[in-house]
Amino acid sequence: MTEKSPADNFPAGYEPPKVWTWEKGNGGAFANINRPIAGPTHDKDLPVGKHPLQLYSLATPNGVKVTIMLEELLAAGHAGAEYDAWPIRIGDGDQFGSGFVAVNPNSKIPALMDHAPAGGGAPVRVFESASILLYLAEKFGAFLPSALRARTETFNWLFWQMGSAPFLGGGFGHFYAYAPMRIQYAIDRYAMEVKRQLDVLDRHLADNLFMAGDDYTIADMAIWPWYGNLALNQAYGDAGTFLDVRSYGNVQRWTAEIAARPAVRRGRMVNRLSGDPSEQLHERHDAADFDTKTQDKLEANGTA
Repeated sequence: MTEKSPADNFPAGYEPPKVWTWEKGNGGAFANINRPIAGPTHDKDLPVGKHPLQLYSLATPNGVKVTIMLEELLAAGHAGAEYDAWPIRIGDGDQFGSGFVAVNPNSKIPALMDHAPAGGGAPVRVFESASILLYLAEKFGAFLPSALRARTETFNWLFWQMGSAPFLGGGFGHFYAYAPMRIQYAIDRYAMEVKRQLDVLDRHLADNLFMAGDDYTIADMAIWPWYGNLALNQAYGDAGTFLDVRSYGNVQRWTAEIAARPAVRRGRMVNRLSGDPSEQLHERHDAADFDTKTQDKLEANGTA
C-alpha cells in the first residue's frame, strides 16, 4: 500500500491499524445490522404458506428481480409459479434468524424454497438473485432462450449485472446517500463508474430492443430494478439528476417499456414496506391480494 501522510487522510490523522478490528457502530446507516461474521443471531422459524414456492424477501432491487419474474411467469400462464412472499425486515435483522440462515447462509435477500422441485424429493433452497432467476427460468422453460447465441447473450448480461450493480449500490449509493459524511473522492470515483455502466447499457440498447436482443429475458429482469429504477430517478434521492440519467436515451426507452408491463408493476409492490401505501403489498399469497390487501386498503379497513 502506498504510504500517505496521516494529515492528508480523511478524517485527518487517520491511519489504518496493522490489524482491523470491528467496533459496534461501524457502517453508517446500516451499523445496526452490519457485522463481520456470519451465522444466526437468534432462533426464528420461517413461515410456510400454501404454495410450493416460498419467497423470503424485501422490495429492494435484488428482491424485485424475483417478484417480477414470478409475476411474469403467472402472466404467461404458468400456474405452477403461484407463490407466497414473506417480508424479511432487514433493518430489524430478520435475515439473521436461524430459519432464514438455513435457506441462505449468506443472510441476504432474496431466498427461495421450492417444496415441489422437479423430480420430487426434499425441498430445494435457492439463494442469490441470479441463481433464483435461472432456477425459475429452467423450471418453467420461460424467459431464457434455448438458441445458443441468445442464451449466451442472456447469461452475459445477467452476470454483467451481478458484477456491476455493487458499484452502483454498495459504492455510489452508499457514499452518495447513506455514508455518515460526504466524501468527494468516493462519490466522484463511483459516479464515474456508474456513468460508464449507463453508457455501456445505452450503447448496447441502441441496437437491441432488450438486453439479449428482441426477446425479453431474465437479463432484463435482473438489470431493470437497478438501472431502470435509477433511470426513473427513484434511487438514492435525487441521484438521477446528479448522474444526468435523462441523457441516456436508449436506457430511457428500455426503462419505460419495461415499467409499463403489468407484471413488473405488480412485482415492484410485493414485500414493499415503505412509500405510497397503495403500492405496498407486505405479504403476497394470492393474485387477489393486489386488489384487496395493499397497505392503503388494510389501513382503510382498520386491519393494517
